[in-house]
Amino acid sequence: MRTLCSSTLIGEFFVIGFAALVAMKDPDLSTATVWLVSGIAMVLCVVLCGVVTRPGGIAFGWALQIALIASGVFVPTMYFMGAVFAALWWASVHYGRKIDAAKARFAAQADPAPRPSAPGADTA
Repeated sequence: MRTLCSSTLIGEFFVIGFAALVAMKDPDLSTATVWLVSGIAMVLCVVLCGVVTRPGGIAFGWALQIALIASGVFVPTMYFMGAVFAALWWASVHYGRKIDAAKARFAAQADPAPRPSAPGADTA
């Protein structure tokens, strides 16, 4: 799951950066504000890559997806891009969990439980 979710988050990192470039053209938004908000969102994407498997990581990822969709207020294309990345996030979580479960099953089948050795037996 970590690989799929991290890939989605890194993709979002770049999309947020490009959206910031578009938002800078809006005369109602200051450049400093655009880059502060976008920079925070971009850093969150990178940080979430590292904590996605910890408790609350997936929930924070969903919060980022909602914020990405909400950014469509300032850059209308982000409604579409946010929805696309929310779908990718769902797929990453859903299929990532299935892949992790399959890996665990295969590992359990391939590695039978070790038999305890008799005391004094040479294990070399």
